Amino acid sequence: MIKEIIVVEGKDDTAAIKRAVDADTIETNGSAVGPDVLRRIKLAQERRGVIIFTDPDHAGERIRKIVAQHVQGCKHAFLPQEKAEYKGDIGIENASPESIREALANVRTEAAGAIEGEITWDDLIDAGLIVHPDAAERRLKMGKLLGIGYANGKTFYKRCISFHITKEEFLKAYQAMEVEPAGGPAGGAARKGD
Repeated sequence: MIKEIIVVEGKDDTAAIKRAVDADTIETNGSAVGPDVLRRIKLAQERRGVIIFTDPDHAGERIRKIVAQHVQGCKHAFLPQEKAEYKGDIGIENASPESIREALANVRTEAAGAIEGEITWDDLIDAGLIVHPDAAERRLKMGKLLGIGYANGKTFYKRCISFHITKEEFLKAYQAMEVEPAGGPAGGAARKGD
């Protein structure tokens, strides 16, 4: 049994988690995370720990941010969109038990009051993760390789810091990303706005 309680969005997500692992869940019942749900999550964090495992979409990221803002020291599990999609619907409920177990095996812990990490904004620029024509696609690939999920440039940077991604981890993921067939060159002309 997984010690921590897993925060998911709804009943279908709970069912998918239970098909994959023996664990307890708290359902947010959508993106409007209410005070009662937050109190339950805080209590769960104090007593057993919490893993936030929301859908890899905009609503799931919104829930993840709300919970992480109110409950310090949460762990995070990320599932790539392609492993959570079925007939155009994206959600944990669509993932295979193997994909769920893999995401839970690669949980990242957010440090409360994280200080400046090893990764710099310039590292993201140099890796083509921001101000690059293919920045979004490159962040998607790097997020998978680092186990921190997809995010816009600013959130990606914050995740690198809060999850204490080391230069070594970052470089290893960058090299793996460069080996993969990519939708564009590694370098190229930079553009503003991403």
